Amino acid sequence: MNRTKNTVPLHVIAWVVGAFMVIPVVYALLGGFKSNSELSENPFGLPKTWMTANYTDVLGSGSFWLQVWNSTFIAVVTTVLTVALSALAGFVFARFAFRGRELFFTLFTAGLMFPFAVAILPIFVLLRTLGLLDNPLGVILTQAAFGLPLTIIILRGFFRSIPGEIEEAATIDGCTPFGFFWRILLPMARPAIATVSVLAIVGSWNNFMLPLVVFSEEASWTLPLGIQQFQGQYASDTARILAYLILAMVPALGFYAIAERHLVGGLTAGATKG
Repeated sequence: MNRTKNTVPLHVIAWVVGAFMVIPVVYALLGGFKSNSELSENPFGLPKTWMTANYTDVLGSGSFWLQVWNSTFIAVVTTVLTVALSALAGFVFARFAFRGRELFFTLFTAGLMFPFAVAILPIFVLLRTLGLLDNPLGVILTQAAFGLPLTIIILRGFFRSIPGEIEEAATIDGCTPFGFFWRILLPMARPAIATVSVLAIVGSWNNFMLPLVVFSEEASWTLPLGIQQFQGQYASDTARILAYLILAMVPALGFYAIAERHLVGGLTAGATKG
């Protein structure tokens, strides 16, 4: 009974926080099935007539699917690049002892304190100098660079939690350090890799400022830029804007729902060591 009483406030807080997160999504979902007049008269109720045209018009737009492809391509390549580089760096920081290791690791972790908004002007100048404006690589490389600190921290903690006896046994069997990393360590690190992959994909999918700075051609726009353009084009059609927002959220929400258990498991893995 005492334990139940102690957990009641936590449950109440969880329900309140969940309501603040779910209610806007439900409002937008139902609003996409209404007309603009009904949305102003009955903003929170169920639609009297379910208008699917708002959703079908968006799904029938070629620009929407082009933006989905651009966002997917950039997110996938960013994730692969970030995870690959971070896994190698995390392996070195976790399993090798060399002079200056902690100093280099501290430099990486210091990247967490570097706000992206502060760096936007130097990034723009650098990308213009390298000819990467209006190029997906300009977004991919920048996102990967800013994603490295957190990813390295998570993977390093997991790699350090692997017992040294496993590496010694692999070495005795003739396994090279890279062979141990590729054949043994990476398969064991699937929860942590899934965690950083989810964070990288969702972060790339929701990134607005960087694509806004890099892309000027409509053919290269990602979904966040498409939402801004769509909102400006249909400023008086609120119901259609809500439908566009919901459809833009579906891929990221679906991926997050599938990978949620890996996200929680990966964040807690290696917490007792390292």
